[in-house]
Amino acid sequence: MVDRKMEENIAQFCGVTGASVKDAKKFLEKYKRVDVAIDAYYGDPAAIAATTTRPSAPAASTSKLNSLFDKYKDPDADEITVDGTIRLCQDLGVDPEDVVLLAVAYELKSPRVGEWNRAGWVDGWKSIGCDTLPAMKTALPRLKTKLGQDPAYFEKVYIHTFEFAKVQGQRSIAIDTAQAFWSLLLPHGMSGGALAHIDASGDTDMSGSSGKGGGWKPEYVDWWFEFLQEKGGKGVSKDTWLMFLDFLRTIDAKFENYDLEAAWPSAIDDFVEYAKQRV
Repeated sequence: MVDRKMEENIAQFCGVTGASVKDAKKFLEKYKRVDVAIDAYYGDPAAIAATTTRPSAPAASTSKLNSLFDKYKDPDADEITVDGTIRLCQDLGVDPEDVVLLAVAYELKSPRVGEWNRAGWVDGWKSIGCDTLPAMKTALPRLKTKLGQDPAYFEKVYIHTFEFAKVQGQRSIAIDTAQAFWSLLLPHGMSGGALAHIDASGDTDMSGSSGKGGGWKPEYVDWWFEFLQEKGGKGVSKDTWLMFLDFLRTIDAKFENYDLEAAWPSAIDDFVEYAKQRV
């Protein structure tokens, strides 16, 4: 007989991975801890293949999603705004500043912070496979894990975040705003492996994502922020935002493999000189 704790662990495992109860029990019985079992599951190609070939659940209902949208939308406009977003977060049991909402913003094509349009809402949740609040609650841990572990998915969310964070009509985002979003994204990607170091041969060094390998270290995030505050300027351009991701993934721990002749933004050129003095 499965005890209550095991039932809770199975539910959490299935919610994050989308695996069957049978697979959940198998991995949990072998690895005991939920987080270790989930990591093992994602490292097992056969298990992943079984999940992706399993018959899909019924398609999400457009009418249900429209009804939910109407519940949270602004009374005077056909969009969900900040007030509705706060109520939605309360109903989902998620902190409005949780990094998973950046993944949701990407999936639902949110145009700006705290704003959601009907088409993006319906198409996005249908793509995720949710049309009720309980299903959305279950999907959030899965999206969060994917964001932390999948480099390609992390990059998509990261790219969307710039447009999402940018004030309409502006070409850059304020330094404080950029730092706020980097503070959410970078630690999550480094701890999960999505920002693992890529060495000169193109191989991924998973130890680098935790600061133990030969690449970017967590404390360098603070250096980057301090540099931006000292340097000043009007804000962070799209080029700097986008290329910083490649820079972080490929730079060595001592900033020795940096190519000054490459087409890096000047802010990153200047930061490398700044960082070399602190290494």
